[in-house]
Amino acid sequence: MYIALCIIVIVVLVIMLFLSHPKFGKQPNGERLNRIKNSPNYKNGSFHNISPTPSLTEGTSYFSVFKEFFFTKKPRLTPKDTIPSIKTDLHNTDIDKDILVWFGHSSYYMHIDGKRFLVDPVFCGYAAPVSFTAKAFKGTDIYTADDIPTIDYLIITHDHWDHFDYDTLKQLKPKVGNVICGLGVGQHLELWGFESSRIIEKDWNEEITLDDGFIIYTTSARHFSGRGLKRNQSLWMSYVLQTPTMRIFVGGDSGYDSHFAEIGEKFGPFDLAILENGQYDISWRYIHLLPDEFLQAATDLKAKRVFPAHNSKFAIANHSWDAPLAVVTEINKEFNIPLITPRIGEQVNLKDTSQQFARWWETIT
Repeated sequence: MYIALCIIVIVVLVIMLFLSHPKFGKQPNGERLNRIKNSPNYKNGSFHNISPTPSLTEGTSYFSVFKEFFFTKKPRLTPKDTIPSIKTDLHNTDIDKDILVWFGHSSYYMHIDGKRFLVDPVFCGYAAPVSFTAKAFKGTDIYTADDIPTIDYLIITHDHWDHFDYDTLKQLKPKVGNVICGLGVGQHLELWGFESSRIIEKDWNEEITLDDGFIIYTTSARHFSGRGLKRNQSLWMSYVLQTPTMRIFVGGDSGYDSHFAEIGEKFGPFDLAILENGQYDISWRYIHLLPDEFLQAATDLKAKRVFPAHNSKFAIANHSWDAPLAVVTEINKEFNIPLITPRIGEQVNLKDTSQQFARWWETIT
């Protein structure tokens, strides 16, 4: 009994020590917490979606999800081959050209009208608290913080591990001008050494004037947040990025809901919508878009072109690694929305609507 008790105490202490690492961030406190409590989206101690949003679809249990994830054989969950990629030299790209470069999953770089933007960078090689799970596919982790030039605006959609990485942000900190994020995320950033004067922390439905002709409108999403044991202490976001010559929807993670049509009605049409398309499952359909919902969301937003992100780097769901791009490309025969599907690192010319992209995933096993 004594030995068993000692083992339990040791295990608890190890877990507590692990959870105390700065990578888990910090819960909001002080004046920041007071501001959060005044948010119309915060009640009973946490943030809430506009529509009721259960974590799992009705009729699905956590046991069944656990069983499927860990004990059901899932063919082609990860690719056998190396994912093809291109190493674009971002330090020497022409700032006068309007481009986007994708780093896989939901991380990407843009320079538009002379300003540099970086969204949800994760360069650590995994999308989890520990490095031996959710590892990046072969060939997808070719960029590091050293490859990123000075950034005017770092945009964070929410604080999940596959969007918001401690090591990456610590390395990028000297290069970042300002950070734009949802309420509560700034507490993590301050813990990690970002000065409060550089953090622009907002609720849904606010307007941020960046520079002459550059505005960001904060918009809602249908998702959740959390890095530790307590969920929804910071706010998950989407954004409308208005530059002098373009309007782009930065989607982050979101299940389908009426907010896409409302955003499209208020801010559309969009030159480009960047939406999640991957890590989906019918079991959690309220917090991630299914492929047909992805295209419906793009339609609701009145997007002229759409970029399917959140795929091709990490296996966080049960579908085959290439299903997001293969399925959405097939369904798009009905919607006929121009898709942007570059290889990782391939330069997307944002104002070249004739640019074509190879179906590179069809050549990978």
